[in-house]
Amino acid sequence: MRWPTRRSSLSKGHVAKAGTKQRRSAVDEPEHVFGLNVETDLAFLIAEGKRHLQRFNVDLVSRAFRFCVEAHKKDLRVSGEPYYTHPANVALIVMREIPLDDVSVVAALLHDVVEDTTFSLKDLRAEFGAEVAEIVDGATKISDVFNSREITQAENYRKLLLSLVNDVRVILVKFADRLHNMRTIESLSRERQERMARETMEIYAPFAHRFGLGNIKWELEDLSFKVLHRDAYDDIKRQLNTSREEREEFIERFSKPIAERLTEHGVKFEINGRPKHLYSIYKKMVTQGKSLDELYDLFAVRLILDTDENNDCFLAYGIVSEIFRPVPERFKNYISVPKKNGYQSLHTTVISADGKRVEIQIRTRAMHDFAERGVAAHFRYKAENGGTASWVDSSDLEEWANWVRDVFENAGEEAAKELLESFKLNLYQDEIYVFTPKGDLRILPKGATPIDFAFDIHSQVGAKCIGAKVNGRIVPLDHALHTGDQVVILTSRNQTPHRDWERIAITHKAKTHIRRILNDERRARVAEGKDLWEKRAKKLNLHINEDDLEKLVLKLKYDSRSEFYAALGSGTLSPETAGDQILNLVQPTSAVTKEAPSNLTFEQYTDTARDNTNGVFLVGQDAPSSKILFSYARCCNPVPGDDVVGIVTIGSGIKVHRATCHNVIDLHDKLKPRLVALDWAKSQRNEFLAAVKITGDDRPGMLNEITSAVVSISKTNIRGVNIDAYDSMFEGILTVYVTDLDHLKKIFDKLHKIKGVQTVERFEA
Repeated sequence: MRWPTRRSSLSKGHVAKAGTKQRRSAVDEPEHVFGLNVETDLAFLIAEGKRHLQRFNVDLVSRAFRFCVEAHKKDLRVSGEPYYTHPANVALIVMREIPLDDVSVVAALLHDVVEDTTFSLKDLRAEFGAEVAEIVDGATKISDVFNSREITQAENYRKLLLSLVNDVRVILVKFADRLHNMRTIESLSRERQERMARETMEIYAPFAHRFGLGNIKWELEDLSFKVLHRDAYDDIKRQLNTSREEREEFIERFSKPIAERLTEHGVKFEINGRPKHLYSIYKKMVTQGKSLDELYDLFAVRLILDTDENNDCFLAYGIVSEIFRPVPERFKNYISVPKKNGYQSLHTTVISADGKRVEIQIRTRAMHDFAERGVAAHFRYKAENGGTASWVDSSDLEEWANWVRDVFENAGEEAAKELLESFKLNLYQDEIYVFTPKGDLRILPKGATPIDFAFDIHSQVGAKCIGAKVNGRIVPLDHALHTGDQVVILTSRNQTPHRDWERIAITHKAKTHIRRILNDERRARVAEGKDLWEKRAKKLNLHINEDDLEKLVLKLKYDSRSEFYAALGSGTLSPETAGDQILNLVQPTSAVTKEAPSNLTFEQYTDTARDNTNGVFLVGQDAPSSKILFSYARCCNPVPGDDVVGIVTIGSGIKVHRATCHNVIDLHDKLKPRLVALDWAKSQRNEFLAAVKITGDDRPGMLNEITSAVVSISKTNIRGVNIDAYDSMFEGILTVYVTDLDHLKKIFDKLHKIKGVQTVERFEA
């Protein structure tokens, strides 16, 4: 609140009322209670719009008001009032306290329509135009962000508010919306009051300060303070035993002798004063550890001199010190020694005639303008798109925000037009702000995709990602995310990263994890392929050293032996075909060695395998037939107790897979003619290899605890441990020998009990 101003003129030689235009406070405006009569409410809004705004389209506002009433006709506020009274009051605040234009008023009237009624953004665009629709859309997004969300990263949310919009009026409508909600907060439950008050104190009030909207900032803080610390609020209010009118009279009496003496010395000046608002007083009490009686600066007076001479400030200080007794330890000379940010002023505290301590700030007009508009930021115009001016950020919003305030206070037709055309909030455009399903904020680079988001959540989520829902709609993995999006990652235990994910992802974290997983997968395929080739070569009685094999696979158009083995391990090249190709190179005139069972086609061999097992293949010593060759798939490492299935191959016999193996599931239709049903023998004496994936907090001693926990279980041997750490997390693959599924579950239980371990699961290559 800005208190009455006095200005002295040398030519007049006496104190005169300031003639400068000032904005009226909301408390000075005519009272009106919305909700009693729709036509009366509309007439009142139109009258206020004409009174406060230079640009006011009566027809547009009238249509918006009637649309608002119709859209919310079935809705009531928690207080029981017709719901339209809320947007009507928001529009009134936009008219009176942050006046700009009629489009802002229309957007205020319609700001809840899309969120709370059956009307869509498309309806608003058709009825009121794209400009109004975009403001309502921005305000709706901000509402969605804060809906049922605990505020834990206030600065990030302030950045989010900026990045959500391209039109400054979105923020202004949200200020007005929040201000009216805070003024009527008593109707809400205690829990909702506290949540809204915290959100207002941490987000909206500081943001209003950055926009230079001091009156709104102070009121939001006081209303939040009243909810969050009601006892302290009431106590401070009770101790301020003078009313507002009495305080104004005190400042008037205090200023009068100063004004008279300065006039006598021929100094042009302006004096304005104000009492501190309640929350400001409370903060001083808390930070200084003092009671209200011990605070020196409950009242503040500014003495602004219309001069370019710094010495005039010391002259004014001398005059004030002659009239009132100064408190020596409270004198600060920021003119001779400015603050680091360039702030200059003289600060002193004096004892008034009736014994009150009053803080006075004395400065020139230039110092005052710098303190109000240029302390915290430096902005510049940047020519873009052939000279079009737009605002770009350097460090903060202060200078820009104060320019906004100046435009508001002197809002004319041209000023409002200048604001709307010039302000494009291009701040923080190198980052986007997206949310998890639980409402946690994630900050990602601009252009990030669901893959980046998934790996930002956790490497395991990223590795198993098969798709994403953005704002409830399924999108492809290369979809570009935008600020305000809520992202749900869809996962499958059978999924593994694809090679093109590296191209889609843009974050270093995602790319690193994808490369590592793909490399691990490739190494497993190479190892499996090498094993398949060695068995095939042995069966064909081929004796080829590694150097000769390298030359042969190059002739087969493979870049290296690793590529050859990888093709075998992935199934793109069968061992039989590989054997034939190598034989043709080594013995081009020889026939391919025949293999058991001889003279059998593949289909006949499959039927033979099924007949020999009677549809059930008992692995181990109780197997009805020991003539059928079998081996265990390394991709899923089955152990007794798992549901298993067999894939008939020529040369490798039957490959035993877990029934849930992603390779079996993905290729089920293709492999169906070669599938045979399997079961385990009733008794097993062998050891089986199992792979366990484990993730958790990276801390000293974690690896030792993991290995100790495993070997503490009877008959458990560890074959290998491969653990990598990223940031504060670790992820590893533990390979162990177990006798059956129950044995493996005991290992899982032990690992889960280790402090910091988050997930333990079977690993599939």
